[in-house]
Amino acid sequence: QVQLVESGGGSVQAGGSLRLSCRTSGITHSNYCIGWLRQVPGKEREGVASFWLGDGSTNYEDSAKGRFTVSQDNAKNTLYLQMHNLEPEDTALYYCAARYWVTRQCPKDSSLYTNWGQGTQVTVSS
Repeated sequence: QVQLVESGGGSVQAGGSLRLSCRTSGITHSNYCIGWLRQVPGKEREGVASFWLGDGSTNYEDSAKGRFTVSQDNAKNTLYLQMHNLEPEDTALYYCAARYWVTRQCPKDSSLYTNWGQGTQVTVSS
């Protein structure tokens, strides 16, 4: 069974940085997408970035380009979302999610992800 556990959230001031971690278990092959998504109360869940385990391909939504980076530590079965130059608009509950996927273009539709972590809160103050 695929399981994901996020950590690393917290409170920072605008312009600061955080690194979120997503520890995975139960993923036994590389045809998987790992997505980073976020949700603000009262709003739809939105994608931030994605990572295809097959070849390490990444994709970033416009809100994340130039500020966020996804990376992987294979030995630790962990993916990271490094966030720099955070803005108050980045305040949200951040999730990592997984989906069996055979191409490097991970899904943008959050409803297609089948396994989710519990989320970690990021709060950015101005």
